[in-house]
Amino acid sequence: MPESAWKFLFYLGSWSYSAYLLFGTNYPFFHDPPSVFYDWTPGMAVPRDIAAAYLLQGSFYSHSIYATLYMDTWRKDSVVMLIHHVVTLVLIVSSYAFRYHNVGILVFFLHDISDVLLEFTKLNIYFRSCSGSHHRLHALVADLGCLSFCFSWFWFRLYWFPLKVLYATCHCSLLSVPDIPFYFFFNALLLLLTLMNLYWFLYIVALAVKVLTGQMRELKDLREYDTAEAQSPKPSKAEKSLRNGLVKGKRF
Repeated sequence: MPESAWKFLFYLGSWSYSAYLLFGTNYPFFHDPPSVFYDWTPGMAVPRDIAAAYLLQGSFYSHSIYATLYMDTWRKDSVVMLIHHVVTLVLIVSSYAFRYHNVGILVFFLHDISDVLLEFTKLNIYFRSCSGSHHRLHALVADLGCLSFCFSWFWFRLYWFPLKVLYATCHCSLLSVPDIPFYFFFNALLLLLTLMNLYWFLYIVALAVKVLTGQMRELKDLREYDTAEAQSPKPSKAEKSLRNGLVKGKRF
């Protein structure tokens, strides 16, 4: 629960800020994706509001690499999650350094909304059985949150992301800047991000199948191990005494 609460607060704030940049300012990137490369020049100045978003996201994903290894609960997809954090951090740092920051704001906006809904749903799943009793309100909110999360993942990450980001970086970038540097490097990382989104979408489909066929009566995170098969990321000589949500083997 502490892990999901922290991630929910971060993603809610970061997504709200990227939404403000795209819809509350004069940046036309969402409605006109090719504009991310208009007037692009090497070493161009990065606006302070965009630089602030990059500082926020870069700090979070730097911490997330450490947290995935040593703090967060180890899940079935933790290895893929670790790869995702490394790829994301490389994209953040390199896109800022080579001034592809306009694309970055679109990527932040299209990805963070799903994480907001995911962590919100998980919080309500945890609260559903809080204090040894069943809370119907949290169960209902969790069901609605799950539906919203499934829709947002498909619409934002698997539809809008290729339609707006990949279209701009793979096609429009060459029209605006024919000799644009690091073209294959950045697009390879963005395509890898898309493949990981498809991988996690399989978990979403599996969850939907289990619910619709009656194999699962209550929502739960399919990525999490059962208590009997709980694993740790790496065996160590001295077991870590403190983890996110765990203290000396006892859960808060």
